[in-house]
Order: sequence, then structure tokens, then C-alpha cells
Amino acid sequence: MPLDQTKIVSLIFEEVVVPANPGAINAKGADKPLHTQPLGGKASFSVQFDDIPKILLRMELENGVVGWGEFHRAANWGTIEDIAQGLLGTALCGLSLRHLAIPHCAEYDGFELAIWDAWAKCLDLPLYQLLGGKNKDKVLVTAWSGHQTVDDIGAVAKRFQDQGYRNYKFKCDLEDDVVGLCAAVAKHAPKLKITLDPNQRWQRPGEVRSRLRALEKIGNVLVLEDPVAHWRMSEYRHFRDFTSINIARHVSSADSYQGQRSHNVLNAVLHDSVDGFNFNGNLKDFQDMDTVASMADLPCWHGSGVDLGILEARYVHQAAAARSCIWASDIFGRLIRSHDLLKTPLEITPPFVQVPNGPGIGVEPDQKAIEKFRVGGKTYEWQG
Repeated sequence: MPLDQTKIVSLIFEEVVVPANPGAINAKGADKPLHTQPLGGKASFSVQFDDIPKILLRMELENGVVGWGEFHRAANWGTIEDIAQGLLGTALCGLSLRHLAIPHCAEYDGFELAIWDAWAKCLDLPLYQLLGGKNKDKVLVTAWSGHQTVDDIGAVAKRFQDQGYRNYKFKCDLEDDVVGLCAAVAKHAPKLKITLDPNQRWQRPGEVRSRLRALEKIGNVLVLEDPVAHWRMSEYRHFRDFTSINIARHVSSADSYQGQRSHNVLNAVLHDSVDGFNFNGNLKDFQDMDTVASMADLPCWHGSGVDLGILEARYVHQAAAARSCIWASDIFGRLIRSHDLLKTPLEITPPFVQVPNGPGIGVEPDQKAIEKFRVGGKTYEWQG
């Protein structure tokens, strides 16, 4: 492949809305929105994630190579347009992949993935090779749902266990009977280990401690992720000293609204405040976070925004290359969304997903499916 013809000649953005499968998010009677950030004047946890558009990027190079990217939900069109204008006519062979001339913002990830995907294809390499090579051929993944009721969760968990999953992660706030929920899982799916994700909504440390004691007796909770607000770092340390259940911190470099940065990992390690991490970040930041976790001998898993197939393929490559990524990652494929917009889905045979070995991210987007779910889009072409 000619490496001197890598100028970006067009950037094609497709805006899509892909609904979740019926009943895949929350149980009836527990229909709680899960988008964690304010959106369009609406408060946090007031909009369901699958109602929010996602933007895909098809980036074409002068040599005919196509790189694909996927932005996190609720991406800002103004920011995307400004970055796109700055990238047109840029040659990939002159870029430093780890230091792209793009400001730190949530929209960074979509452009970065398209650039790395295209460059790996120019070199005829799978993406994980640009990350230093893979440490595993398949990545452990978890089953997932939103909020459940005590009456419903047993059947949900049993179905996941019968499919071959070892881990089950679900959302929970202070209104949920988490002790009853975990007891129901233990009864109907005794082989499953649970990750509880309150999204920082348990608020008061005393309530956390009382729940931890009861959950320890049931014995099937592996991880409690983000029980209280991240700024209460001393409480995370207290929880870790208090319980045998692993305490984890979610660090996502894309969540700039919440002040998330990769250096939060270093801060958590220095304060001895966690047993492990949920990492979600662009290719550069995830590598940095994995390096810190690996040096501290702490495990992680790859998080998710319940995304589509292009971004999930990136997650698989990142998890495969990361030494610290040994807990079950949040990679669901079509388990939750009605389509992942891939011609061939990621190969998920619970409890693992196979690492794609083709050039770049190793998956091919489905143009017919993209058109079916398309609600808008924009195209920019180089005029040089």
C-alpha cells in the first residue's frame, strides 16, 4: 500500500438512532433512564441511552483506504465540524498517533479511531498490533442489563448463565433492593458473579456499608463499581478496608463533563482507594491507564456506553492488548442493541469475544443497516 498517498480527502458522517431490543434494558416497573449526563436542558438520568443519536465516520484517504470511527452518544456537531475542517488534506503518514492535533474532548475518540483504523489498513495490520500486540486471543465479556426487579431478575440471570456467561452486571440506585436482587440471582443462577453499578448514586457512605455487609453474606458480588461520587476518594478507601467485595472506580477519558482524565487512575492508585478499574478511553488514554494499572498490579475491564459495532470492535482490540484487562468487559454486541451496524457481528461465544484479525479494526460496517437507522449526516471533501 503506498504510504505517500495518505491524505484525508473526505469525511462522511452518518447520524443514526438504533433502538435497544425490547426488554433488554430494564424490567417492567423499573424503567429508569441511564444516560448519566445532562442533555439538551434535561437533567442527568432523565434520557434513555438508545433515544440519543450516534454518529459514525467514514474517512477516505487519497490511496483509497477507508477508516471507520464511531463517536460516543450525544456528540457535538459543532465540535465535529471544526475538527473535520482541520483534518481535511492532512497526510496520516505525518501524524503522531499518540499525539494527534485534536483537543481533549469527547469527540476526539471518533476521529482517533478512524485515523488508527486507516493507518493499520495501510500497513495491512490488525489494530492491536499498533497497540503493541495482543496478550490474548479472546476477551472475557459480561452479560448486562439496566435496572431489574426481584421478581424478574432470576429468570434474566438464569438465561445468561445458560448461555455461558460467568458474570452479570446490572444498574442499581438507592431505590433498588440490591440484597434481594443478588439473593434472587444466587438462587436461580448460582454460577454467576455480579458487578453492581450504582453510577455514584448510593450517595451516603453509611448506606453503602450496611448493604455491603448483607451482600457479603450472599457471596456472589465480585465488584461494586462507583458506589458514591468520585470526589469522595477517602470513602472508597474506607469501603476497600471495610469489605471483602472488590471496590472499583470507573475512569473514562471521554467523560470530560465529569472531569474524567487518565491521571485519575494514578490518583486512585496513590491513595490506595480501589481494588480495580473500569476503563473506557481512546486508544492512547486506554494504553496509559493500562500501564498504570499493570504497574500497580490491579485488574481492569473495558467499559462501554452500550455502543455500536465499530466502537465495540475497538474495545476488543484494546482489551486484548491490555495486560491489566482480566475482569469481564462490557462488550455486548447485539445482546442489547437491535443492530450493531456490522455486516458480520463480533464473534461472541459466552463468556468470550474473539479478537478480530483482519486489517484495522477487522469488521465491516453494514451500509444497508446504516441507511435504515440514519436520521442525518454531513460530508466534507478536500478541495486541494
